[in-house]
Amino acid sequence: MSQTKTYTIAVVGATGAVGQKMLETLEDRNFPIKELKLLSSSRSAGKKMVFKGTEYTLEEATPDSFENVDIALFSAGGSVSKKLAPEAVKRGALVIDNTSAYRMDESVPLVVPEVNEEDIKNHNGIIANPNCSTIQMVAALEPIKQHLGMKRVIVSTYQAVSGAGNEAAEELREQSQSFLNGEELEASILPVSGDEKHFPIAFNALPQIDKFQDNGYTFEEMKMINETKKIMHTPALQISATCVRLPIFTSHAESVYVEVEQDDVSVQQLKELVGKASGVVLEDDPAVQSYPTPLSAAGKRDVFVGRIRKDLDHKNGFHLWVVSDNLLKGAAWNSVQIAERVVANQWL
Repeated sequence: MSQTKTYTIAVVGATGAVGQKMLETLEDRNFPIKELKLLSSSRSAGKKMVFKGTEYTLEEATPDSFENVDIALFSAGGSVSKKLAPEAVKRGALVIDNTSAYRMDESVPLVVPEVNEEDIKNHNGIIANPNCSTIQMVAALEPIKQHLGMKRVIVSTYQAVSGAGNEAAEELREQSQSFLNGEELEASILPVSGDEKHFPIAFNALPQIDKFQDNGYTFEEMKMINETKKIMHTPALQISATCVRLPIFTSHAESVYVEVEQDDVSVQQLKELVGKASGVVLEDDPAVQSYPTPLSAAGKRDVFVGRIRKDLDHKNGFHLWVVSDNLLKGAAWNSVQIAERVVANQWL
């Protein structure tokens, strides 16, 4: 019996929220690993982490770290990816990058395997993992686009603090305790760590994720708009987004309005299409209050869809409620899934 091929894998940003989930997912999926390298900033180098019962020491990520690496999973921030991804490629590694650094680069495939797996084979050494809120939306919309056509999308997101990293999640914990103790709330991270003002997230809603652009939209909103067009190969799609941060630890929720091209489509038709889609689970029965929530989706790899209903004023308009774990399908699982497709199809 032929032995399964194994690979040398590097995880860059192994101590971060997404990096930790990448390791959990690699272990859970029993990815064929020959050797594992855990890479981090110089600040975290020397720390220990356990993978499959074996203790690993974190190394500082440098260009030479990628010698003999087959696949490098990056989740350490855009500046690190810009600096080190080309060095990894130069040394023969395939980079799957979880930052925004290469997403809109024309030479880099931006991939959600359930939507555009075939784009993977066009890689030149780097494959980009889309924004977490984009991933779950396009996974839910793909079967609609394929079978009914799609003219317009309007999305409002309700995003978890873990999307802004471990420090944002810790700030939510601290602020919640302070609020309950009647103390003043201190904010130093959200809505954007690098911006001038910071606001409490505990018991609050912040209609800003990332910095504002000249057109009045935030960078997060423009990411959703531009990435959706690229992934779904729909440059003419009319799409708009409003992204909001809520005091939720894990899982993003989205209210999505979509206009289909085909006439006389029933809610039942839409439910059947979405329910059959790969990686999507339909939870939709108002009679028994069945619909997905951030808590019910946390820790699961699928995208959950519910509350599918027809718009009351537009005959071709429909509303969907889409929920997914932003650290799993929105990041770590999508990255590992890409790696699995690369290995299965020999696209390395």
